[in-house]
Amino acid sequence: MTPAPRGKLKIDVLVDSDRWKSPAEVRATVRRAIDQAAAVVSTTGTEIAIVLTDDSAIRQLNRLWRGIDAPTNVLSFPSKAANARGHTDQQPHLGDIVLAYETIAREASAEHKPIAHHVAHLAVHGFLHLLGHDHEKDVDAETMERAERKILRRLHIPDPYREPGKVAKKTASKR
Repeated sequence: MTPAPRGKLKIDVLVDSDRWKSPAEVRATVRRAIDQAAAVVSTTGTEIAIVLTDDSAIRQLNRLWRGIDAPTNVLSFPSKAANARGHTDQQPHLGDIVLAYETIAREASAEHKPIAHHVAHLAVHGFLHLLGHDHEKDVDAETMERAERKILRRLHIPDPYREPGKVAKKTASKR
């Protein structure tokens, strides 16, 4: 007996702060980014929740869960039932991603990039964390960044890790 096809990833987006301008547009950006990430890593049939909040709320979460009393741009909370491949054994919920407006807006401005690009990048980054990716070790960071770049290319978003003013290396294939 063949298993039933897995359903599409369900993405719930909650806007928890009025700091987010154009919430419908931001929801669409986040959903599109997560859909592409799920397609690249073949994760379907689960659900995630994304909370669009502010620095005050994310600072409290960061202090509570990581012991860091400061705001951050994104936090990820994987479901205990999710395994490293992004599939769940018992529950369909993959985890939660929390994004903070002020930090994201500040970073986008400082890096001279559209906030929508930065939001999409951080949504993808958070999603990969839910799947078990990490960046504590250099080799793991390179793997995670490579996955992010691949997903962001599909979204037509420039490489967020390329140094400003530096041309990306192109490798010529030998025939």
